[in-house]
Amino acid sequence: MAEKINALIWGTPTVCLLLITGIVYTFRLKFIQFRMFPYMIRKLRSGKDIRPQLKTSCLSLGAAMGTGNITGVASALSIGGAGAVFWMWVSAFLGMAIVYAENSLSASYSDSSLKGPMAYLEKGIGSRLLAAFFAVSCVFASFGMGGMVQISSMSDSIKSCFTVGPFILSAVLFTAIFITVNGGASRVGSAAQLLLPTVSVIYTTLCVIVIMRNFERLPEALTDIFRSAFGIRQVAGGAAGYTFSAAISAGLRRGIFSNEAGLGSSPLLHSSAENSRSAQVQGMSSMLEVFIDTILCCTLTAFTLLCSGAEKNISAAFEAVTGRYTGPLLAVILSVYAFCTVIGWYCCGETAFKYITNGHYTESFAFIYALIASSGAVFKSTFLWTLSDIFNGAMLIPNIIGLLLLVKKVKNE
Repeated sequence: MAEKINALIWGTPTVCLLLITGIVYTFRLKFIQFRMFPYMIRKLRSGKDIRPQLKTSCLSLGAAMGTGNITGVASALSIGGAGAVFWMWVSAFLGMAIVYAENSLSASYSDSSLKGPMAYLEKGIGSRLLAAFFAVSCVFASFGMGGMVQISSMSDSIKSCFTVGPFILSAVLFTAIFITVNGGASRVGSAAQLLLPTVSVIYTTLCVIVIMRNFERLPEALTDIFRSAFGIRQVAGGAAGYTFSAAISAGLRRGIFSNEAGLGSSPLLHSSAENSRSAQVQGMSSMLEVFIDTILCCTLTAFTLLCSGAEKNISAAFEAVTGRYTGPLLAVILSVYAFCTVIGWYCCGETAFKYITNGHYTESFAFIYALIASSGAVFKSTFLWTLSDIFNGAMLIPNIIGLLLLVKKVKNE
């Protein structure tokens, strides 16, 4: 049943809606994806606006750079073949324009009590119904994609190295999550700022080493990505149409799962930044986060898997470099990425929960969130991935509708 709902939500209309939105904003903003980097370099040199964004950017990246960057990429390759990587790139390129629009609108319409997509859905297009639907979907997505899926992937990697019961592990993770998120957005941001950069450097280094050791396979991997993306390799076998569809679906879904462009999670996080009223700064920062998350991190994972020949197992790809330490090292990397995503999505879920309850009962949300997220250590990850895709789509649809209706309100600054 869940698979049928997932297929319905992520059918051709949703995929087309997402692609059209990205294309519309790419032209509306005059290919801002290419013009972003000179702006960011100037801001970094001047020391204005961007450096105070570090905690928010780490929080937003932490929410996005979870297990989707590792196990999600492997899943995309398994479902859609190497061509899924190309469609992940498409997702990221168009997603950069979408997240700029999301954060620009959020900065324009948000206030102290109404933030993120709920602000521009309610105040911008005048639909409290769409805003409420988005908020409810966001709460469930925070439990699923932001919580249970991440903990499930984390627990799988931990249990592969250490003998620990799922309920004991769940209890330990509940304690860690609750202590962190109970301290509010400031503590969550500080935790992400502390954990994310170090682990990202370690993971990037390992990927680069694996790719360089198998450098002769890189041209073949690139060729396979583009051939499979359009079904060229499968034409002779008569399966081109199915393979093409599978590559697009897997690439776009896993790309969105990774960078979250179009879901509305980015403006929820950026709306709490110190300079959240600056549409330009928030928009540009969020674009850079999508670039780092998908174009850099997910591409590194994909090439590591393709060049090493271990298309479904990052552990097998790393073994030639890290040997018997592969399991524990990968467990640490996955655990940190997953934990950063869990605590980042708590902020998204809490903001949506406040909207639904008009600010009531928010004290209990930290406990509920930690309890549900930590239960991911007990459940099978396959079913959780399906549920996560469903709630992702449920968030995406009202948010994309709002973006398309408010396209004239987004300025090309």
